[in-house]
Formats: sequence, C-alpha cells, structure tokens
Amino acid sequence: MAISVQKAIDLISNININTNFEIIPIESSVSRICAKAINATSYLPKFNNSAMDGYAIIYENKNNNLEIIDTIFAGDNNEKLLKENCCIKIMTGARIPANATAIIPIEDTEKLNDNKIKIKQNVKEFQHIRYIGEDIQKDKLLIDVGDEINFSKITLLASQGFSHIQVFRKPKIVVFASGEELKLHYEKIEDYQIYNSNTPTFIARAKELGCDVTFIGQAKDTVEDIKNLTTNCLGADLIITSGGVSVGDADFTKEAFSKLDFEIIFEGIMVKPGKPTIFGKIKDTYILNLPGNPLAASMIFEMFGKIIIQKLLASNEIHPNFILGKLDNEFKTRKGRITMLPGMFDGEYFSVAPNRSAGMVSVLSSCNSMIVIDEEVENLQKDSLVKILPINWKFFSKIKKDFFTHG
Repeated sequence: MAISVQKAIDLISNININTNFEIIPIESSVSRICAKAINATSYLPKFNNSAMDGYAIIYENKNNNLEIIDTIFAGDNNEKLLKENCCIKIMTGARIPANATAIIPIEDTEKLNDNKIKIKQNVKEFQHIRYIGEDIQKDKLLIDVGDEINFSKITLLASQGFSHIQVFRKPKIVVFASGEELKLHYEKIEDYQIYNSNTPTFIARAKELGCDVTFIGQAKDTVEDIKNLTTNCLGADLIITSGGVSVGDADFTKEAFSKLDFEIIFEGIMVKPGKPTIFGKIKDTYILNLPGNPLAASMIFEMFGKIIIQKLLASNEIHPNFILGKLDNEFKTRKGRITMLPGMFDGEYFSVAPNRSAGMVSVLSSCNSMIVIDEEVENLQKDSLVKILPINWKFFSKIKKDFFTHG
C-alpha cells in the first residue's frame, strides 16, 4: 500500500545503519563525514599579536614623539617591554610586547628621523591587536560527529595542527540493470530497442554524493537471474535498481526479492511522478527499487535516494532543506496527490520545466532544482512563494522542516 511522502521520509530517517571508520589525511577528507568529535587543542591566536604592520605603543604616550627601540618580526621570540615615550616597530602576526596597548599602522605615522616618529591620526586604545583566543577558545568543539568536512573545516583542523581525521567509511552501493528490453549504452542496438539511461544515472549520482559504487551488470528477465544478482550484492550497504515493480507480465524483480526474505519498509509512495517505488532490506543490505521511467526514477532518487545516502554516510543532516523563491508564471495542477516539479531557479524566480513526462530523459539536464506541491494545491499564482529544493548540490538540515509548497 502506498504511503505519504512524509511517512516515507520518516521511515528512511529512522533506518538502522552499520558504520565503520577510517583515519585519513585532512587533505583527503573533503566531503567525508566526521566520525569523532574534534575539540580545539589550543587558543587561536595562541598569543596577543599585531593585526597590522606598524608600531606597538603604550596608549598613554600617543600624543608624544616616540623613540623606536626595536623591531619584532612574525615568528620572533622577543619579550622586550616598551618604555615610556618609546615604540617598537612590529610586523603583522608578530607577538606584541606584554605592556603594549595599541598598534599604530605605519601609514598613520610621520617619521621625524631614523629613530623617532609621531602619530598623525587619532588612536583608540587596544586598536589593531589580536588577543589570545579571540578566534578560537581552547577545548571549543570544532567539528562534531556527523559533520561534513569541507575546505573551511580543513582550515580549522590545520590551524590546530591536526594532520589526520577519523571519518566514516564511504557507503558501498551496488547498481544493476534489469529489463532485457533495454540495452546498455555501450551495446549495439536495433531500431526497435532503446538504451538504458537509468543505470548510468544512478552510478554517477551515487558517486557525486560520496559513495563507493560498483556496477555488476544486467539481469536477464528471469526470477532466478535477478535473485542470483541480488544475492551477489548482499554485503553492500545499498542496492539500487529500477523497473520490475509495477504491474506487468515481465516484471520479475519483486518476485525475486520475495524469495530472498525481502523485508519491505514501504511499497509505493503517494507522489507524482514515481509512485511505484519500493524500499526495503535483505539482511543488512538496503534495496531501493525505483520506477522504470527515467524522469520518475531520477526525481524519486533526488527526493528519497539522497536521504537514504545521507543516512548511510552517517551525516547529521538528513532532512530536506529549501530556499524560498518566487514562481515565474501561474501554475495549475490537480488536487489529490503530492507532485514533484523539476525546474530552473535563477536566484529569484523558479521556472517549472515545460515538458516533464515521466518517461523523458532530457528534462533534468536543463534543471537545477525542484518544488514539491502539496496535494491540496490547485493553482499557484505568478510571484507565489515556493520552497525550492536544489538538485545540483546537497542542501540538508539537522532539523525537520516543512518543504512542501502550499500555495
């Protein structure tokens, strides 16, 4: 029996996963998921330092002519103190004298001779001083379990001297093709045959989303062959295939799964396109059997497959997130079923793809996002606010949000 979109997402969000970790160099950890919380081991800055090339002074001496008594470069271990009516030339990043209370940029001074300057501009006490810990406090949580590593997280790790990080291993995804009426893209075909575009799509998308993906070939249209291929895949985290789940004489996939003690998590989703979608598991391997129609399969993958993969990655962000935009033209639909609409978002307006039949293959090549229309909506006016779900990049939240467009 088909279930609601939200029920399907709730069931996916609560699946149990087996996680293992590995330790890798931080430079190799982009897009990986942190497996162990990381706290700062030191303050940043580690010491009070200068934010400018200039002169360290005692604030109360700002109106006096100042004698230059030393120079401190970044990296110097210089502990010299300031004296009355004196200054020390200092470079950006250098540790300031312990009694310095302001830094004067070079351009705000006038050189009186080789050893003396005067200040030309107003001075604020403590200006241009970076104080210990003002950026990062020691023991502060930097990266939590489930956080995705990106360039800015690597910046944090490097600033604290971490060379390696513990991350969850990539999910192992196995993809196989079904349906002998379809030919793989590297095979010769006759005029009456068509290429299988779904399988390469799933392989590419799962790789884009951070998985280790294996393709194991095409199943013949027999229960036994599909059963054997499926058995060979057990041990993977997820099997992805398509077709063979609707009503038809040559649909063998569902029967083959049933012979392997397939545990159904849901069978059918009340959504258009893509209702004939099955998700379940055999032992510890999850199986996502998508519709055979290319656009329907891709839309279901974007809506539900990405959440499954977020779970398998062990990410702490698994709930669909959205961007608010405006609809560029009036849109009419029929009540009764939640509808996923692909389209293009230009940063302000969302345009629904004009041609979007479930069997089309070209639609998503010119789309970057989609909206999900609530089942009660019949009409959306031009400039209506819509909730836009990106396709070309991941956009998830740690908290559950209502991502439906209600009109």
